[in-house]
Amino acid sequence: MKYDYLIIGSGLYGATVAQQLHEAGKSVLVIDKRTHVAGNVYTERVEGINVHKYGAHIFHTNNKAVWNYLNQFAEFNRFTNSPVANYKGELYSLPFNMYTFNKMWGVTTPEEAAAKIDEQRKAAGITEPKNLEEQAISLVGTDIYEKLVKGYTEKQWGRDCKDLPAFIIRRLPVRLTFDNNYFNALYQGIPIGGYTKMVEHMLEGIEVRLGIDYLEHKAKLDKLAETVVYTGPIDAYFGYKLGYLKYRSVRFETELLNKPNFQGNAAVNYTDRETPWTRIIEHKWFEFGKDENGNDLPKTVISREYSSEWKPGDEPYYPVNDEKNSALYAEYKMLADTEKNVIFGGRLAEYKYYDMDQVVAAAMEMSRNAF
Repeated sequence: MKYDYLIIGSGLYGATVAQQLHEAGKSVLVIDKRTHVAGNVYTERVEGINVHKYGAHIFHTNNKAVWNYLNQFAEFNRFTNSPVANYKGELYSLPFNMYTFNKMWGVTTPEEAAAKIDEQRKAAGITEPKNLEEQAISLVGTDIYEKLVKGYTEKQWGRDCKDLPAFIIRRLPVRLTFDNNYFNALYQGIPIGGYTKMVEHMLEGIEVRLGIDYLEHKAKLDKLAETVVYTGPIDAYFGYKLGYLKYRSVRFETELLNKPNFQGNAAVNYTDRETPWTRIIEHKWFEFGKDENGNDLPKTVISREYSSEWKPGDEPYYPVNDEKNSALYAEYKMLADTEKNVIFGGRLAEYKYYDMDQVVAAAMEMSRNAF
């Protein structure tokens, strides 16, 4: 055995574990089936713009330990996520706040906005929300649900809102203030120079092999290390022998445009059902439209996002944590618990929606428990 740990995947979970174990004096090998590090937070430089190749990633946390940890490897800018909703050409502020309520109803005070939401909630007769539609109406009223929630959510999940569980939308941010900050987090920003640069710094001094599919060469690779840390899909690890776990996937259409500004904001959500994409990301605005030297960038890169049902071969993004899939995951978890010298961690291995800071915190905790 050449290494103490073999880590499968160089995303945030794998990179954090690798860095922590390496710092503790352990010998570590990281492999990834992609030809680059950083997993889904990978950023690719195009015309001086750091393009979020696998979808927008905006770091936000209230966990000071995680924030301080990552700031060892990158300086974060002060980007604040303030997306815009486009409903058939009408533009609204997200999160739902006083700007949204003023545009929707003409109200100017928090009392008027709260009264309007309460009036619509009572008119809908919802006391105990049984599905996502009822949950959303009870939070923001019928008008906002119909224009800004319903179409977007149904595109995202590929299901009618009445067929989706209420818990999906419990985190819907509603503010009776003029605060456009979507994330109510103490620390927020984008790594200057992109996430790839940050992860490369995390993996400095650690052996990394790219373009290697662990599951294709499992028997050979397992012999290289005492312990395996696996961050891939848990059902794939076991050859899908209990069945496939469901995910939602995302497809991106990315364009380089010969103009300095396409939409004037990093993220615009298209909330009507007829527009086929869920949102358009304009990547340069994550870094204020400038390169690392503070120069204005003459071109721009946009990505249209299309949500789709996952099928084998697609990139799995969001676990469908309904009753059936949660039960199937529990069966796979029982199998995982019997695997000797294998640690399962991260979004795919735990079949769990993780924010980035939660991934890093979980990886730090796992690393501490390892020694």
